[in-house]
Amino acid sequence: MTASLPKRIAVLMGGPGSERDVSLATGRGVAQALRSLGAEVFETEIRDANFDLPAGTELAFIAIHGTFGEDGQVQRILESRGIPYTGDGVRESEITFDKIESKKRFEAAGVATPRWEVIAPGQRPTIPLPIVVKPPREGSTVGVVIVRKGTELDRAIAEAAKFDRELLVEEFVPGRELTIGVLGEQALPILEIKPKGGFYDFNNKYPFLNPQAGGGAEHVCPAQIDEKRTVQIQQLALGAFRALGLRVYGRVDVILPENAEPTVLEVNTIPGMTEASLLPEAAAAAGIKYAELCRRIIELSRSREEAER
Repeated sequence: MTASLPKRIAVLMGGPGSERDVSLATGRGVAQALRSLGAEVFETEIRDANFDLPAGTELAFIAIHGTFGEDGQVQRILESRGIPYTGDGVRESEITFDKIESKKRFEAAGVATPRWEVIAPGQRPTIPLPIVVKPPREGSTVGVVIVRKGTELDRAIAEAAKFDRELLVEEFVPGRELTIGVLGEQALPILEIKPKGGFYDFNNKYPFLNPQAGGGAEHVCPAQIDEKRTVQIQQLALGAFRALGLRVYGRVDVILPENAEPTVLEVNTIPGMTEASLLPEAAAAAGIKYAELCRRIIELSRSREEAER
């Protein structure tokens, strides 16, 4: 066993949010990997804030996506209990999970991102169609609707309004869908997503959860992009990551238009680690096996904690 790994690790999985099933799959994968490294692992299913950790837990590996996992809530609880955890801290998690706050940080840092505005559910956007309507504090494209025609606008706003009282409206930028994993200071190889239908929504991300939906996507990694452009996109991803104050790991979603510059959509601080997930695939393309990826996440998390002391 690697000397730097904690011996008793609780993998926190599930959570109360809309990505519970994906989180359970991630948690099982992470638990198996950590056991292969020699750790004693406890698969800890979380339903709400009132959870117990096994006695003697030395580290919580957070595998909860979206609400409660990525938004700073579970991090705050773990800090109050004095339990070290993986990923970035409370404040950075809150900022990154809030797409409106993220947009402000991107603009302040000069990180290219599509034009945007914030509206209330009853308001009309001023950005011309096509647009994307998003609830700003949900993960995994939950409640996200692309609006191409005026007749679709009311339904899109109603759908996004199920999740939040203010909505983010973005200019729709057509182009190649790219995602870049980040491990500390390292940008992983660019992965291109080619959805089978529509855009890269929940069904296309996790076809194993809903086989009837006919989802799925082809992944190309490394993406077929020339070297100069590749470096530019990786630097853009690192810029977005740092603009949000992140130091541990994450995944940056980028659009590459045909005749324009790449632009950042958002950053995920606890991206999926399931068999169908993008971060492990990009890591593998960089020669980093799944168990090694989990170990690096723990090491980077410990470095963050030491730097904050």
